[in-house]
Amino acid sequence: MSATLSLETMLGGQRGLPPNLCTPLQWVSVIRQGIPSAAVDSLTQVMRITQAELAAALAIPDRTLARRKKEGRLNSEETAKLVRLARVIERAEATFEDIDAARDWLKSANAALTGVTPLSLLDTDIGAESVMDTLGRIEHGVFA
Repeated sequence: MSATLSLETMLGGQRGLPPNLCTPLQWVSVIRQGIPSAAVDSLTQVMRITQAELAAALAIPDRTLARRKKEGRLNSEETAKLVRLARVIERAEATFEDIDAARDWLKSANAALTGVTPLSLLDTDIGAESVMDTLGRIEHGVFA
């Protein structure tokens, strides 16, 4: 079993993030302010995907991500999408107790999700909720 990745770690560590983010409500102000664009590189490394693949999964144009990297900060909408992805990764890792298994599951077609990859659903709140619900069912042995 690998060490669990925290949201902060997946989003680039404490650089640019307030210390001790413990509750979802503490994340609200962080999302509203935006996070450092280094989070893009951090999440691509965690997921082992390209920036273009990340952009496609989150419905953020690749050119926009490149521009934000030059500017140094993501806007609130982009931040919300990256945080949503990180939360799903965190849940998948907890469910499968292994980051590699979590990555594989997120990138593989899933019958419970109409045959699409969980990663492809994370561009919307409803898609992300469906992925989280599926992970919950896996945790409880109800539906895999």
